[in-house]
Amino acid sequence: MKENAMDNIKISAKNVQVYYADNHAIKDVNVEIEDKTVTAFIGPSGCGKSTFLRCLNRMNDTIDICRVEGDILIEGEDIYDRRVDPVQLRAKVGMVFQKPNPFPKSIYDNVAYGPRIHGLARGKADLDEIVEKSLRSAAIWDEVKDRLDAPGTGLSGGQQQRLCIARAVATAPEVLLMDEPCSALDPIATAQVEELIDELRQNFAVVIVTHSMQQAARVSQKTAFFHLGNLVEYGETNQIFTKPSDPRTESYITGRIG
Repeated sequence: MKENAMDNIKISAKNVQVYYADNHAIKDVNVEIEDKTVTAFIGPSGCGKSTFLRCLNRMNDTIDICRVEGDILIEGEDIYDRRVDPVQLRAKVGMVFQKPNPFPKSIYDNVAYGPRIHGLARGKADLDEIVEKSLRSAAIWDEVKDRLDAPGTGLSGGQQQRLCIARAVATAPEVLLMDEPCSALDPIATAQVEELIDELRQNFAVVIVTHSMQQAARVSQKTAFFHLGNLVEYGETNQIFTKPSDPRTESYITGRIG
């Protein structure tokens, strides 16, 4: 049984520290994230959950004063090895941001962008297939299939976010990172994206940062609670919400801290 659990580890982080200049933002984080599972990062604002999420596809590389120490392995490969190309890494570890950010291009070109630059399509027919498959997997194909040439920015907020999810899955990633993907959306669009997250985990390891504990409880199988840069507790979502082992987790969940 134990061996199976190990086989299922997609991301392994050991002794991860993150500094912004002299500020020690993430302290000694150790966590193993499973494949084909939704893992939620919860915790008060400024506790380090988004910072840690951005370590998983080296988005923090773009911040001059940020320094990351420790080991982060995806399927045993050290993603901070200097031979790893961050651009290639981000094709493998897709990201969806808090505010939908479609490119100022057509719906088609938004989705085709990644496969084009990574050389994933052999020609127009290949590209058409990837675009359709990605839009279908983001549950938005039926809404946009007759207007693929229209600008992505003309869609509603919820549609834009699903377009961004289609764009992220178009490069056939192994991991999908989501940084509060529903915080700018209305309840109906949120429900659509949550349903989508549940479908996506059949193919990906999904890691979601959320401020909504209800959302974490609905969509995730594993939950990690961050507080003041520390990973306080990590385990089955059900257990974290009903029988947390750390008093800080319980205080946060019952609304006493945050």
